[in-house]
Amino acid sequence: MRRALPSLVPPLLFGILALAGWELFVTLGRVAPFILPAPSAIWHELTVQRGNVWDAALASGANALIGLVGGTLVAVLAALATSRFRLLGEVSVPFAAVLNALPIIALAPILNNMFESTSSVPRRLVTAIVVFFPVFLNTLRGLREVDPVHQELMHTYAASGWTFAVKVRLPGALGHLFTGLRQASSLAVIAAVVAEYFGGLQDGLGSRITSAAAFTAYPRAWAYVAGACLLGLTFYLVTLLLERLAMPWRQRLIA
Repeated sequence: MRRALPSLVPPLLFGILALAGWELFVTLGRVAPFILPAPSAIWHELTVQRGNVWDAALASGANALIGLVGGTLVAVLAALATSRFRLLGEVSVPFAAVLNALPIIALAPILNNMFESTSSVPRRLVTAIVVFFPVFLNTLRGLREVDPVHQELMHTYAASGWTFAVKVRLPGALGHLFTGLRQASSLAVIAAVVAEYFGGLQDGLGSRITSAAAFTAYPRAWAYVAGACLLGLTFYLVTLLLERLAMPWRQRLIA
């Protein structure tokens, strides 16, 4: 805690000053709420609507979590297979780039039409597709960076290709894997919330934002936006915690 405190003070101080400047700008400049609500108004709506924000965050968080886990598993398996077979690697990387280029606003309506209106599968599929590329690319890069000494040792033991991948390549790629997960954790929340703008169940943060904005309740809409920000931050912090637990030696090296 003592080591982390100096690094936490500057962003906290900057955030407080930014909120104070925002409040003064809106109040003194008499900015209309539909343009930019004041932080105090957003906080008031956040406290009043905390139950609704919590329920919506749980719905969006469940879709984001399932999509994140599913997309990560598929990405890791695809990276293992790609690192094992050279031809597959030449084909899969451009294909993954095409998936990454698919816009959510085009993908979500198509998937919504493929499933029932009460199904959450389209949102989870959108999240998994968005998560796939950063995890796949970073994991593949880590799998290809193998210490020659480890490679010669496994050849000496006559280890099979998959044994080599699971025992040496994948543990050595953990750093790259968590680099991709840190990117994917926030993207998962963004994808899950944005996918809710295009139909389906009206129980998530995205649908609540559009509903509040449609009724000109702009501070309430911003309160749901703040809930989405907190949800994304939670996903990111949990990813950092998992990285610390999976790679404790890296923290000891830093210390």
